[in-house]
Amino acid sequence: MALMTTTRTKLSRLLSSFTATKPPFSGSGSCSNGGSALNSPSNLMSFKCSSSSSALASGECEVVGSRHHVGLEILGVKDYVDYRRSLYGEISHKALLVDAVGTLVVPSQPMAQIYRQIGEKYGVEYSETEILNRYRRAYEQPWGRSRLRYVNDGRPFWQYIVSSSTGCSDSQYFEELYSYYTTNKAWHFCDPEAENVFKAIRKAGVKIAIVSNFDTRLRPLLRALDCDHWFDAVAVSAEVEAEKPNPTIFLKACELLRVKPEEAVHVGDDRRNDIWGARDAGCDAWLWGSDVYSFKEVAQRIGVQV
Repeated sequence: MALMTTTRTKLSRLLSSFTATKPPFSGSGSCSNGGSALNSPSNLMSFKCSSSSSALASGECEVVGSRHHVGLEILGVKDYVDYRRSLYGEISHKALLVDAVGTLVVPSQPMAQIYRQIGEKYGVEYSETEILNRYRRAYEQPWGRSRLRYVNDGRPFWQYIVSSSTGCSDSQYFEELYSYYTTNKAWHFCDPEAENVFKAIRKAGVKIAIVSNFDTRLRPLLRALDCDHWFDAVAVSAEVEAEKPNPTIFLKACELLRVKPEEAVHVGDDRRNDIWGARDAGCDAWLWGSDVYSFKEVAQRIGVQV
């Protein structure tokens, strides 16, 4: 009863604070909205990226972020962290699962721009806007050849996407585009502090795995970005034969790390694929760009000081 009374009191204070203050900034800044359907991970494009550094560079984002964290504390996140630590000790989780595209890395240039630039010499005439719109329509269609989009190297699926987006079926064009997205030139890290943070997390005894809807190019890509050694395991949908939000891929990651699902927390930018999928598997889950904004914050919530 005392806990219920405390919770009601906190909620009442939260509601009072909302009515006493102006609404947070809601313009078209660079803060991530966390989990839009258009932000679904894709290894050839991403509709957005709001890295922690760019988000924190905006004064408006700092205001929103501070209110966000105050609200979370009032709503009981601190109580939840204390509860986890009462069960598992100062380190609240034994494993960290990380989404790839949209959380760890994002394309360095807009997808439509790359499709257009490389495609010009192959006769692609669509504008970047038209390419993007056609891409969206193609990507949202059911993939009839398999229940999985990313099978092995994903070539049949991506050939369909590229030709649908650009109107060009030239095999040389596709191969050049396909190869481009396996290079470090095509991607950059969302959080420039990721390497140092991951080192600290692993030093504290917490294991880390990538959990990604991706084809078999993911491992070569991680090597190209020189970050493959940051992780203890990689669970790729094309290898596991299960795509997020299917809990199978999260369970596989936990199996590779030799931890129980309830001992792991997953961080990703897609509410459906990352948050709902991980929780269905029995893992904890935090939404990138909403619950957490940097890997340093992830580490601190786990109980690791960086």
